Amino acid sequence: MTAEPTTAHSSRWPVPPQDGYTVDDLFTLPDLPPHTELIDGSLVFVSPQRDFHSTMIDLLMTGLRSTAPPEVRVRREMIVVLDRRNAPEPDVSVVRTEAITGLDVTRYQAADVLLAVEVVSPDSEARDREAKPHKYATAGIPHFWLVEMTGTDQHPVVRVYELDPVTKAYALTGIHHDRLKTGVPFPVDVDISAEALAAL
Repeated sequence: MTAEPTTAHSSRWPVPPQDGYTVDDLFTLPDLPPHTELIDGSLVFVSPQRDFHSTMIDLLMTGLRSTAPPEVRVRREMIVVLDRRNAPEPDVSVVRTEAITGLDVTRYQAADVLLAVEVVSPDSEARDREAKPHKYATAGIPHFWLVEMTGTDQHPVVRVYELDPVTKAYALTGIHHDRLKTGVPFPVDVDISAEALAAL
């Protein structure tokens, strides 16, 4: 009698259903890695993040919360349900206060989100620049920001988009390098200079 061969990793990847996963699957499948997203019925796993990603989120969270009116709340890395087969996790979201019904909330509906922010990572460039903005716009989220690190000086840049109700697509309304100043979805004035990022 011989022993069964063993491997270092005995875990099995979930086999996707024929028509892909749904939002219900995302919240019921056991042992999914943290920050797993659902894009077009496929599970998307997130790679370890760089320091730029984490500190940029912190910088935006602090800036947005400092001027957010009472009718909205600022949240980081929470699932937003766009439809049955799409539930991405924006890095930062501004949501309507009434959507927060308790500390056990695990997701928000697209109709409750006023702003979705994506901080681009090397493993998610195409999703952050193309797939997600298109899906956020189709779902009717009125504002979208795309944050990237540019140049050798690792300087942040924030591109601000607003939903065009006629085309149902985002239109670029500003590119911000040192200071993010805009009036929508509420008055925002955030120092996004390399110095501000380095100070965190």
